[in-house]
Formats: sequence, structure tokens, C-alpha cells
Amino acid sequence: MTTKRNHLLVFILTFGVFSILNTEMGVIGILPLIAEHYEVSISTAGLIVSLFALAVAISGPILPLLFSGMNRKHVMLFVLGIFIVGSLVSAITSNFTVLVIARVVPAFFHPVYCSLAFTVAAASVPKEEAPKAVAKVFVGVSAGMVLGVPLSSLIATSTSLFYAMLFFAAVTIVAFVATLLFVPSMPVTKRISMGTHLYVLRRSVMWLSIAGVIFMNGAVFGVYSYLAEFLKTVTRYDWNSVSVLLFLYGLANMVGNMIAGKLLANFPLRTIKMYPIALITVYILLFTFGQFSVPTAFLIFIWGIIGGIGGNITQYWVVSAAPEAPELSNGIFLTSSNLGTTLGASVCGLIVTGISTQYIVVGGIVFLIFSIVTNYFRISMSGRFEGSKIGG
Repeated sequence: MTTKRNHLLVFILTFGVFSILNTEMGVIGILPLIAEHYEVSISTAGLIVSLFALAVAISGPILPLLFSGMNRKHVMLFVLGIFIVGSLVSAITSNFTVLVIARVVPAFFHPVYCSLAFTVAAASVPKEEAPKAVAKVFVGVSAGMVLGVPLSSLIATSTSLFYAMLFFAAVTIVAFVATLLFVPSMPVTKRISMGTHLYVLRRSVMWLSIAGVIFMNGAVFGVYSYLAEFLKTVTRYDWNSVSVLLFLYGLANMVGNMIAGKLLANFPLRTIKMYPIALITVYILLFTFGQFSVPTAFLIFIWGIIGGIGGNITQYWVVSAAPEAPELSNGIFLTSSNLGTTLGASVCGLIVTGISTQYIVVGGIVFLIFSIVTNYFRISMSGRFEGSKIGG
């Protein structure tokens, strides 16, 4: 019975993460339509992605700690409720500034839910199985792309932006009800001392992990933020085809998540070393063959698998630097990854407006080169800090 309850708990956490990531990432599929509807440039429309990520980055190390002493079920319901309200306001507003505010306010609470989801999932299984449990929750991240991005695009193009925003709210309502009915009360019995938190933040290996995550995440989401625009203007797909390709990317991302759980449980170091090299190769090929529809579709599928593996790598990279403080390290991970998204989306947005959409992959490659450098120093220090725990 305990195993079944744990499986149900992990499933609900996964769906809750999906509902939040669906709200965050779903707008990527409709950025050009948002720009047209609100009469702003595509780079200005991209603010609803980059500012959301910036809000997560700011709150990541702070709010999870502030809520760490409260009943975890109550906290989850509170955060999901805020996201429901934000999506409803986004659906009815005709003002772009109000739209930005309605997205940014919930974003501050994003790390609270996701940090809890990763922490609770990892704690629900034996220590050696934690990467696999976390990988299952990461499926919720990928599902936000598999369903959120293409479905929001399809709903918006066939009906209106209003119904696309209502879709975000409806999914979050389902997560809220499932949490209310099926998640047990989870009061916190022991809080980690502030001294432990401060000690973690003094570690050089933690700051190198943060830098590596910023660059790795910026490399993926800087390019992905403008994928719909790339497919429309470079590959010249119609909107229905764009929706299919976004779905393909997200599906591949889910495959990558499941592969990552096994890789990080058995060969973490080797996986981390190979990841940026594999993604650089994909970006070079995408730049070269991006105007051809069939090669582009194949490359997006491969990119999705690698991107799914990368999401798990970034979480593992930070948490393995401070396993004794999971709430803090997961909050730092969310801050780092969203700083990467903000920086990546901003840099690639400048490339779109200053050069052309085709060159956004160059921004991704530059981020990956920086990640190789920071990861090299992180790996060299991990031998002294973690010993055999990060071998492979």
C-alpha cells in the first residue's frame, strides 16, 4: 500500500509541475500571436517568458525557505490557487502590461511548488533511486511542452488567445482538485538550520554548479523561446505544422527525461561531460539544415531528447552539491535555471532583432561553450568534495 501511495503522490506532483510549467512555457507556442494581438514586437512579447523566468530566479533561494516550515499540502494548494487566478486574469485582459503582471506575480511562487515536488519525490524512495523519482517529476516539465506549447498554439489559432489562457487555468484547477483530494497532509517536523544554509552558500562547488546550470539552461531555452518563430520564418512551416513540431519536441523531451533518470543513477559524470557536446552538434546541424523541413523535424526530435536529459542534469548538478539541504538546493536550482532562461531568451531575442532568427542557435552554442568551462572546474572540485558519489 505504501508503494502505491508513493506512486500516486509522485504522479500528482508530476501533474502539478506540469500545470505550472504549462502556464510558464505554453505561451512560447503563441508568442507571435500575442505580439500581433497586443500590437508589440516579438522581442517585447518575449518579456512574458523572460520576466516570468526572472521572477522565479529572484524568489528561488528565498520563498521555498520561508514556506519550508509550513504543511506542504497547504503550501501546494496555495501556489496552485495563485496560478489559477493569474491565468484567469491573463485570459480577460486586453492590456499587455496587465498580462505581464498577471504572469509575473504567480511566477514568484513557482519555486515554492517545484522545490517541494522535487524534494518530496526524492524523499519518497530509497536514496539510490532518487534520480529516477525526480526524473518522473521532470516528465511534468516536458509535458508542459508536449501538451502546453502545441495545444496553446492550436487553441489560439483555431479559436482565440482567450481560450488558450483558459486552457492554462483549467489544467491548474485539475491539479488543485487532485492535490486537495488525494495528497495526504504533510506537516514539517524538522527544519534545516540557517547555519547549514549559509554553509552551503559558501561552497565554491555550489557557485560553479550555479554557473553551469545558468549556461546549460540558457543554451536550451534561449533557442527554444524562439523555436516557433524559427520554424515559421526559417523553415517556413505553416502554423499547424509548427504545432506538430512543438509537440514532437515535447514528446522527445519526455523520452529524454526517462533516459536521464537511468543515466544519472549509473553514469552521472560521463553524462554531464557529453551533454554540451551533443547539443552543440545538434545546433550546428540545425543552423546548416534549418531551411529544410524533413531534416529540421528530425533534428528537433533529437534536440528534444537531449534537452530532456539536460533538464535532469541541471537539477542533479545543484542538488548533488548540497544533498543535506534539499529545499535550499532545489530553490537554487530553480533560480539558476530560470536565470539561464532569462539570459538566454534576452540574448537570443537580441539576435533575432539584430541579425536574424536563423542565428539564435549561435547564442545557444556560446552558452554551451561557457558551460563546458564551468563544468570542467566543477568536476575537478567534485573529486575533493564528493568523492566517489559523483563518479561514472
